[in-house]
Formats: sequence, structure tokens, C-alpha cells
Amino acid sequence: MKNCLLVITLLALVTSCKNGNQKFDEKSYAQSKESLADKEKKNPIAFLEVLGNDRRNWLGQTVVKGVIHNKASIAAYRDIRIKMLFYNKEGKLVANHEDVYQETLLPNNSMKFKARYGTPRGTDSVALSVMSAAVVPE
Repeated sequence: MKNCLLVITLLALVTSCKNGNQKFDEKSYAQSKESLADKEKKNPIAFLEVLGNDRRNWLGQTVVKGVIHNKASIAAYRDIRIKMLFYNKEGKLVANHEDVYQETLLPNNSMKFKARYGTPRGTDSVALSVMSAAVVPE
């Protein structure tokens, strides 16, 4: 009885390990990589993220410091257009500016930026967003 149980256990172990020798499918990997590259090239805004904060300097200018992060795994971007919307304490839009950063932002990398603007007195906060970007050809 013990031998029968041992044989059944060994058979189950041997049959469950047959799938361990699967070959890597380079063709399907290349296809999935191409489709990911197409997605990243067609919609750069979805793969770019901008974060930042603002302060007033002693000249009365609003200084915006931020970071643009490229979340794409294949595509690199340049000519990244950032829109900055400035609000007062009541939440009313008081000014807006756009900057274009021409540096090339490689996949999974970040880029720091700094901008200074003369904004109306009482400017309290800034909202940052990515408007557009150009894909760097491979």
C-alpha cells in the first residue's frame, strides 16, 4: 500500500513538471514590444507626468520648480509642452503660461525644470499639465 502511494505521488510529480521546458517565443515578444512602442508613439501625453510646486521670490515673481517623468519603456520624447495655470486663493484663474522643453527625455527617466513668471499679486497655486510632446525617432 505504501509503495502504491509512493508511485502515485512520483507520477503526479513527474507529470506536473513537463511544462518546465517551454521555449521563449521571440516572435510573440517582438510583436508585443512593437505594439507597446506604437502605443507610446501615438499617445505621448499618457506616458508623461509632470509634478511641481511654486513659491514667490524676493522680486515678486512666481518660481515654479518641477519634474517631468517619462513612464514609457521604449519611446523617448522631446519638445515637451507644459501648461501652467495660476490660481488665486478663491480658486479663480489669474494667469497661464506655456513652456516648451526641447531636451530629449529618455524612457523611464526624469527631467527637472524651473520657470519664473511675473504673476498677479495674490497668486496662490499652480496647476501643471503636459500639452504635447514629439516622439524621438529611433
